[in-house]
Amino acid sequence: MQVLIRLYASYREQAGVSRINISLREGSVVADAVEELVKTIPALPASFHPHLIAVNEEFANYSYPLNDADDIALYPPVSGGIDVKVGVEPVNLGVLTDSVRRSYNGAIVTFEGTTRDNTNGRQVQFLEYEADQRMALKVIGSILHETVIKFGVAAISAHHRFGRLEIGEVSLAVATGAAHRQEAYLAGLYVVDRIKHVVPVWKKEHFSDGEIWVGEVCDPETHALHLERAPYADFLSEVEREATDASFTRAR
Repeated sequence: MQVLIRLYASYREQAGVSRINISLREGSVVADAVEELVKTIPALPASFHPHLIAVNEEFANYSYPLNDADDIALYPPVSGGIDVKVGVEPVNLGVLTDSVRRSYNGAIVTFEGTTRDNTNGRQVQFLEYEADQRMALKVIGSILHETVIKFGVAAISAHHRFGRLEIGEVSLAVATGAAHRQEAYLAGLYVVDRIKHVVPVWKKEHFSDGEIWVGEVCDPETHALHLERAPYADFLSEVEREATDASFTRAR
């Protein structure tokens, strides 16, 4: 079977390519793909161990099973610039925004997800969020790490609250800091979409005439389709094309 491996930032520069197709035997896992990658690209050391792995836009590890035509992304570490909080405390928007301020950032964009008072015409009294706190913290951190690499932003913060929230309270806040407004806006939108789709958080809407659980996590196919159609899709495609062209130029 064939899989595509994408390399970002320092991994891309080290390998001299941004993407490469490799052949694997049926039943292979991510560890097999990394091993074959190292064999194929001599510039990568035998000890090469990617910091963060995603398969088809879902975070993965070395034992993750692979299928034909899978898309594997390998992300290197980033230096600072990431702040994550998941808890029952109210979100402090001032602290959130200040955490992404840098002298070299020309744009800071903040998103607030607030509890609204109705859903499809039904009056909402309050919301109740439930989360696997440790897993949510880990996954959100991975999302921010991925976003810093993909969009080239300098700093991102995301604070997610769970427990009971009254109308108008903030459940999720994201702040992005970047040199320019475009990547700041688009990176923030990307983070919110990823969090809504893949982080293990659920909410119960309480109405005057009943209540209902609403699952936030969606299936991988729906999530991938959403990413392909989102406003940041063209931006990411252009970044990838530029990286590919730069890799090709260095290889020559």
